[in-house]
Amino acid sequence: MKRTLVLALAAGLATSTLAAQTAPAPAPAAAAPAPAVAAPPQAIPAKIAIIAFQSGMVNTNEGARAVDDIQKKYAPQKTKIEAATNEVESLRKQLSALAATAPDEQRAKLTIDIDTKEKQLNLDIESAQTAYNTDLQKVFSDLQQKFGTAAVKYCNDNGFTMLVTPESSQNSPNPILWWNPAIDITQAVINAYNASSGVSAPSAPTARPRPAAPRPTTPAAPKKP
Repeated sequence: MKRTLVLALAAGLATSTLAAQTAPAPAPAAAAPAPAVAAPPQAIPAKIAIIAFQSGMVNTNEGARAVDDIQKKYAPQKTKIEAATNEVESLRKQLSALAATAPDEQRAKLTIDIDTKEKQLNLDIESAQTAYNTDLQKVFSDLQQKFGTAAVKYCNDNGFTMLVTPESSQNSPNPILWWNPAIDITQAVINAYNASSGVSAPSAPTARPRPAAPRPTTPAAPKKP
């Protein structure tokens, strides 16, 4: 069966880093029971924006140029692989067309040639695909940060409270990319629960001095007889 090199974008370009960068950081554990000083969450009208993050990033001028440059870089390898694929297919057709009375040596030689060339072809395809994907990851890791920053700025400038994406992958199964910190009620619910539970906050542990590490002892030199 004819094999062709598929130079496609890696679907695993993670968009989860956008959420990690723009999401409000968790409140650090207080050493003493002190009231939270953060501003209370606001009940504001929800305005949700949807973005096809991965395809949008690729279709920017910078993204399209990067993909075009990488495809040009690997065009010679693609041509070489296509030629090797056609050669293997030609040998397969020759083997299938051999008459039943053909010498065993001829059949064996064709079989060995096909096996050798096919193994090399598979190695070349795997090597080219790995290198291609590595170059894409290097280019888009930086572009992903800039495109994500532009998306968050657009949401803030236009009054959106949440940004979600219909795209999902193994690396970014969560469709929520960003949300307005003003609508996060996590700390407010923690404070309300603590007030109603009657359980006081644990006291800060007393710092104890750590014992000094034992020094290695040098073995005594053996006595001469």
